[in-house]
This record gives sequence, C-alpha cells and structure tokens, in this order.
Amino acid sequence: MADAGRARKIADRIKTLIAANVESIVKDPDLGFVTITDVRVTGDLQHASVFYTVFGDETQRAKTAALLEKNKGRLRSFVGGQIQIRLTPSLDFFADAIPETAAHLEDLLREAKERDEAVAAAAAGATYAGEADPYRKPEPEDDLDGVDDAGDADDTGTDGSQDSGADARA
Repeated sequence: MADAGRARKIADRIKTLIAANVESIVKDPDLGFVTITDVRVTGDLQHASVFYTVFGDETQRAKTAALLEKNKGRLRSFVGGQIQIRLTPSLDFFADAIPETAAHLEDLLREAKERDEAVAAAAAGATYAGEADPYRKPEPEDDLDGVDDAGDADDTGTDGSQDSGADARA
C-alpha cells in the first residue's frame, strides 16, 4: 500500500493531465466547458475518482457525462503513458456538486441578511419594556463611618461585647 503523500502526488498529477488534455483527447463538439475540480486516488493506487463541473444547462451536463464515460479508456491510456507507474489507476468520473452547493449557500446567506435587516428595522424604534438596565445592583452602604441609621455611635466594643451605654470611667 502506498503512503498518503504519494497517492496525493499522483492524484495531483492525474488532475493536471486530464484538465490540460481532456478537449484534445475527447475531440467532440458536444463536450461542454469542463473543469476538473478534484481527483482522489485510493491508497493502493488502483482507482482514481475524478470530479468535474460543466458550465451549461442540464442537457449539456448529461452530454458531457456520457462523453467522459465513453472516452474513459482513452483518458486512462493517456494518463498511464504520462505518469509511468506500474499500474495505471482506473478512472471514474463524478459530477461535482460545487456549483449547486455554492448557489444554495448564497441563497441561505441572502435570506439570513434579509432577516437581519428586518430585525434591525424592528429594533430601531423599539423601547424597553421595563427599565433600561433591568439588573439589580447593590444599594450603597451608609454605615462606613461607624454610625448607624439612628445617628447613635456604635455600641459594640473591641471585644464584640455590648456596652450598657454607661461610661466605664465614671
């Protein structure tokens, strides 16, 4: 079994070869504008999955898929002659869903932007249902100078015992 680095290098080489030469090998006017987006090679280098996109409508995509399937052997022979490894991987072509996925994501982003704008418009003239700051805050303490609320001096001694109010010196 080949290492992942070698499989990746072979996949990149196959992608480059097919992308550069697909029009000269297929030679059919019905072949659409094909873009090879990705190639994945199995770990044993026996099979290669070629992902492609086609610019055009659904009939153009169907024609291109049929042409690629029909000329799969010629493309494999060309790739085998160029990469020169012991076994040439078999080629399987798959239509890539990148354009459809991108269009769907664009629609979702547009919808999210419209909803954000609607929320911002609704919030522009809104007022608070209660106070502007609904969180409770601790009340400021007035006992910082040792005088209680009645204005009397604090009757606790340093040992924590209560004085009777009488002066101890008298």
